[in-house]
Amino acid sequence: MNAVAKKRHPNPTTRAPHQVRIIGGQWKRTPLAVVEAEGLRPTPDRVRETVFNWLGHLLDGSWAQLNCLDLFAGSGALGFEAASRGMGSVTMVEYHTPAFRQLDAVKQKLQAVQVTLLRADALTVVQAMAGRGQKFDLIFLDPPYKLGLLPKILPYCADMLGAKGIVYVESEVPLQGEDVDESTAAMLEGWSVLRADHAGSVYFHILQRNN
Repeated sequence: MNAVAKKRHPNPTTRAPHQVRIIGGQWKRTPLAVVEAEGLRPTPDRVRETVFNWLGHLLDGSWAQLNCLDLFAGSGALGFEAASRGMGSVTMVEYHTPAFRQLDAVKQKLQAVQVTLLRADALTVVQAMAGRGQKFDLIFLDPPYKLGLLPKILPYCADMLGAKGIVYVESEVPLQGEDVDESTAAMLEGWSVLRADHAGSVYFHILQRNN
């Protein structure tokens, strides 16, 4: 199985919950099954609640004309949440076959016509999309921990953002602050951190390109 198929928590013994729920919008309280896979870590409910509050302010609540790319979609907690809240289109990328099948089952159940699913490697997808000049208003970037994927994918995201586009990033370390190392600081050159917080070992951020 491709290395990017799983979202790995720093503690490899941590197990995912069997399900999470959509917390807002037309599909509020809809359960999303989480495939049993070592280290699979859907974005926690309280983190999503905070993040979507941020997004509501940053995107002015007018989502119907916007499009979203959800890389490393996993359980679909981020992508289906965005679609539930009115995002015009959501493209979700997942390599792991059982997780992809679960995403497809949820899409069919919800009749989520605004959702497009791609079973593919995330890095390959963003390279191709950037090459075609595709643009997104919102990108969810929640890569597996400890594999060094964030610095490889973030530059492509910069090329794929619309004029006011933003990127949501989850990571195992903070991306700003006094303890940020030189490689992280270099990776964020040209970016502004609009929002940042953490919950346990999950650090989450909203980034926007500098003008």
